[in-house]
Amino acid sequence: MKNTFLVLSTFCLFASSCCSDNSEKPINDTNPKLEIKIPSNFPELNSFINQAYPTKYGVELGKKLFNDPRLSQGNEISCATCHIPSFAYADNKPRAVGVEGRIGLRNTPPIQNMAFIYKYMWDGAVNNLKEQPITPIITHEEMSSTIFEVIDKIKDDKDYKTAFKKAFGDETIDRERILNSLAQFMYTLISSDSKYDKVMRNEGVTFTETEKKGYETFQNKCASCHSGALQTDETFRNIGFPLHPDTVEEAGRARVTGKDEDFMAFRVPTLRNIEYTAPYGSFGQFKTLREVLDYFDNGVLNEKNLDPEMRKYTTTTGKVGIPLSEEEKTNLIAFMKTLSDTKFTLRE
Repeated sequence: MKNTFLVLSTFCLFASSCCSDNSEKPINDTNPKLEIKIPSNFPELNSFINQAYPTKYGVELGKKLFNDPRLSQGNEISCATCHIPSFAYADNKPRAVGVEGRIGLRNTPPIQNMAFIYKYMWDGAVNNLKEQPITPIITHEEMSSTIFEVIDKIKDDKDYKTAFKKAFGDETIDRERILNSLAQFMYTLISSDSKYDKVMRNEGVTFTETEKKGYETFQNKCASCHSGALQTDETFRNIGFPLHPDTVEEAGRARVTGKDEDFMAFRVPTLRNIEYTAPYGSFGQFKTLREVLDYFDNGVLNEKNLDPEMRKYTTTTGKVGIPLSEEEKTNLIAFMKTLSDTKFTLRE
């Protein structure tokens, strides 16, 4: 059952039978499960969450691991190095920077509202959040480690032994528990208290005239992909963005499926907190939102598998794209900034 009101990222201890239907009984008296309050304008929780349902001490352990550089080779970086709260758990670099300054293939995606989506990463290679952390841990350009190395580093740590016992009942430290607790923490990162949310939930807030016009343009020219409360339909589309300089490694969704029709198709990113997640694009092609809109207006790459939505219009340059007047661009940016959630980006 959806709740009618949400304070951003609010998680409270499950206490009584009058809580949401998504609340579950505690694992035990000392480590209760948490109640996830679903905003009234949000979809239901994804079905995988029950495999790593947030608990009081599981989330605390996950946050500790998330911030621990021992997950990386040489104890150099942590998950939090690239996933920074003030940037909606993204960073401000075109492409992720890993151990020894290695440059990753893609832009760091934000971590928000993972409890409500089913596909993760730019190419959708993972659909269960519990399995996602293993990718950056073992990737050469990121943490360049192994789960065995991680376990070896923390297995004798007294604080970790205590934390694992509180979260799982005993001091055993293994792959399953590490990934489970990381997922529990990430599931609690919910952003839902933007101006946009308050307008949609009729909480006495209204758009300015500029924001309203931007919203109207957005509904007409953007919402077919950036749809719903999450601002993404979770599909994979080639929208004609500039090609990645690494033409050997990068193929978009096709890296996962091996299908020609998925070449350079990427998961439609959420626009929530878009003000804080620059630069934009799968490898940070665009420094500003204005650059993104200018690119659409000037015409996109007319690839063989270009998404049909991009073929609906012809720009003033005679190319396929999304024609936008200067006023429409200004209004769109004003609207997109209503998706900013400072309570989320200022959380500790």
